[in-house]
Amino acid sequence: MLPGLIRKELLALSRDLHGLAALFLMPALFIVVMSLALKDYYQPPLDALRYVVVDRDGGVLAKRLSKAWIETHGVPQETPADWQARLHQGALKYVIVLDAGLSQELEAPSLPTQARVHLLAEPGIDGHLLNALHAELLGAAGEIKARHALLDAGAPPPPPGASIGALVDSRRAAAAGVRPTAVQQSVPAWLVFGMFFIVASLSGLFLQERSSGTLARLRALGVSPAMLLLSKALPYFGVNLLQAALMLAIGVWLMPSLGGDALSLAGVHWPALLLAVGATSAAAVALSLALAGLVRTPAQAGTLGPAINVLMAAVGGIMVPTFVMPAFMRQLAAASPMNWGLEALLAVLLRGGGIQEVWPYALRLGLLALAAALAAVLLFRRA
Repeated sequence: MLPGLIRKELLALSRDLHGLAALFLMPALFIVVMSLALKDYYQPPLDALRYVVVDRDGGVLAKRLSKAWIETHGVPQETPADWQARLHQGALKYVIVLDAGLSQELEAPSLPTQARVHLLAEPGIDGHLLNALHAELLGAAGEIKARHALLDAGAPPPPPGASIGALVDSRRAAAAGVRPTAVQQSVPAWLVFGMFFIVASLSGLFLQERSSGTLARLRALGVSPAMLLLSKALPYFGVNLLQAALMLAIGVWLMPSLGGDALSLAGVHWPALLLAVGATSAAAVALSLALAGLVRTPAQAGTLGPAINVLMAAVGGIMVPTFVMPAFMRQLAAASPMNWGLEALLAVLLRGGGIQEVWPYALRLGLLALAAALAAVLLFRRA
């Protein structure tokens, strides 16, 4: 009986071409548009930021610090007399001020350095970028201080390959933290959103079967609510897997051809990725079935499910990445099922994680799927 019911669902899906197109095209378009629009936000072109260095010290070590910064950030602008006004107007993105006495402090290991090194930024600069630049600048000053102390102590010089520029690059990565590219954020985010968006298609088909009497006839034939739900869940689970394959393919092959970053699957732990996708799909399908059993009119089907999805996406880091949220919003995001799916995918695609890293999120999604499936059975009994 189950194979026949599944064929019925697949036939109904094949007739809903507009619904299928929305399930695949909507997240695909979001991935393309958001990845291209946010490309420079995730990886800002640091060497394109206009800046000046105001060297009030003029010593050897202060100049060495300026040189180290230029190696990684490009040549600064000529320092104008009205640099403070230009900074306030946004004509300059930031200004590095090296106060008098900096070289002396860099030569003395016991003296602090931070008070002599200042990073001033224009009012509209991104706060995370400013913090990363500030941490990098202080790290570069600390590196020069440490090298000078080693030379004074008679220690061997650093290896030839360990240039100041390379060390600054390492500090910049450590200071800014591991951040996803726009594609690495967009592909998992909109993939999760697309999976949960099946509620609109599923609710519509369920209402059609109810209004046409199909559900009543199946119940009269002795088909249990659990069997009905399973026959609907398996085809949509397959749709979600196809969605995942398509979204990953867009990130890997389409985005580079459009000028965006490429999604790299090199070294991905495939069992962990399958676990993340499967757990997210199970939660999405079960929740959609529960909502489909709850709605009673086409208006409810067209508003309730999509509204809940948009709310979960807004809170869960789909539309706005969690690393730019304030602390209380990050705590709220941790309660969103979409955030669980997103974090599971990011753990694999961004952080190189395996089953151990994905398991906590997969467990939450699995428990949600079980609870939603039980609720769906109860709702379908009174359908």
